[in-house]
Order: sequence, then C-alpha cells, then structure tokens
Amino acid sequence: MVTAIRNTEKAMGYPEKKPSPSEVKNIAIARRSIVAKKPIFKGQIFSELNLAVKRPGIGVSPMLWDRILGTQANRDYNTDELIQF
Repeated sequence: MVTAIRNTEKAMGYPEKKPSPSEVKNIAIARRSIVAKKPIFKGQIFSELNLAVKRPGIGVSPMLWDRILGTQANRDYNTDELIQF
C-alpha cells in the first residue's frame, strides 16, 4: 500500500510548475515576443495595426500586450524589430 501511495504522489507532481531541463534549451526558440509589424516612429501610439507577435522569445512577452497597447513609442522601430518596454 505504501508503494502505491508513493507512486500516486509521484504521478501528481509538484505544485510549483517550472520547465523541465529539456524544455529550458528551447524556451527562446519556442516562445514569442512583441515586434513591430511595420516601421514605428518615436511618439507613435502602439496598436494592433503596428504590432505583431513572432518568434524568438527573447524580447517582451505577449503577456504584456494589453499594457503596451495605447502607449507611445520612445524611439523608432524597424519592421520585425523587438519592442522594448
């Protein structure tokens, strides 16, 4: 019975979720970042018309999308350039 309980505990996993070692190697490749869909000039407002989400995931996370929309660009961005926020 103890063995069955220990197997059940292992199957349930841990409450803290984190990437496995094999997933860590691919985080930057698999995740996405917010980028300029087209050239954006300093002072222009970020909107769905000028932003996109693309790989790699080394920039600002798409989870911050709502925070970025409606704010002003603090510098010029070229097409597909990572947005800095």
